Amino acid sequence: MTMPMDWDPTPVKTKKRPALKVPAPFGVRPFKGARNPQTRSNSAHRVSFAIATPATNNVRQIYHFDAEGEFSVALEAIIDPDLHALEVQLPAIRYPWAHNKRGYRDHNFDFRLTFNDGYRRAVYVKNGTGLKSRKTQAEIDAISSCVDEDFADDMIVVNADHYTRAYRDNLRRLWYLAQDNRPEDDAVVEAAAHSTNYWLLSDLISQCPIPPADAWQASMRLIARGVLGANRHSVISVHSRIWLAE
Repeated sequence: MTMPMDWDPTPVKTKKRPALKVPAPFGVRPFKGARNPQTRSNSAHRVSFAIATPATNNVRQIYHFDAEGEFSVALEAIIDPDLHALEVQLPAIRYPWAHNKRGYRDHNFDFRLTFNDGYRRAVYVKNGTGLKSRKTQAEIDAISSCVDEDFADDMIVVNADHYTRAYRDNLRRLWYLAQDNRPEDDAVVEAAAHSTNYWLLSDLISQCPIPPADAWQASMRLIARGVLGANRHSVISVHSRIWLAE
């Protein structure tokens, strides 16, 4: 028995729509990937973000990511002061695959990182369940065998499950605060971190001769750069345990 559309619980099948194309805002460079992932999805959380790197002359550029996991991995890399360039949705790499009639498949890497010394790293991101699959492991091995020195110096596989909700929130906060360049405040807090005793972030802030708000922001920038350590799987606050990471 058919039911009126308003009462029928069966999900409505919709036609596949083309990827969304949004022009870059004024002063922001447009997306440059070989593949646009901004298609409609009932499961994946697409992410678009404007990021500046030394390769873009510190001018923000649009980057598209297939899911929250890929974006979080890229954001952690961007916070690293040794990063020079980020490239997303790279041209497809063709690799041998015996499980279809064609005998090959194409793979678009999530992104590629280029560091200040010129070293290039291709990044493959997958959730933990997918990485446990034998088929996925075989696919990774096949892709890895086709990554030559013209494409990247090495390839790494990242488990997106390691990026918990708290970890992702901390990364956004660290990235946001890292945009405010205050080397004088950072130097004051770093000096205090090397010369005083503390257990919590609030202990360190209380021993800094600058306003507490400025000391907190400087501490977060030091955590972002890896000078100070903190548990990123828990929301970082003034009550967080911190330590010298060096």
